[in-house]
Amino acid sequence: MKVQVSCEDKYECKKLASLIFIKDSNETYISKILNVIENEVVMELKDKSAHSVLLKDKNQVEIFVDFIQSVVEGNHKIISTEIFNHNIEIVKGEKLDLV
Repeated sequence: MKVQVSCEDKYECKKLASLIFIKDSNETYISKILNVIENEVVMELKDKSAHSVLLKDKNQVEIFVDFIQSVVEGNHKIISTEIFNHNIEIVKGEKLDLV
């Protein structure tokens, strides 16, 4: 599954990509959505720090929060992110728990 979300600018796209997914370790850093204020999403990372990202508008916030919710709940994991100017494409897949 993938989604493309529009950010306020390219800087916000880069920030969002770096906050939610670390390519080297193939790990998702976002642990929860703390708050949504207009077009701003405040997220908590695994290290308990909080960061905000500005998306283009409220509609983009809804798309992002809806998409990332299953990742936060542990049902999916982020596979990749790619930036296209002011847009970020986020791909998620099933989380396979190895026992």
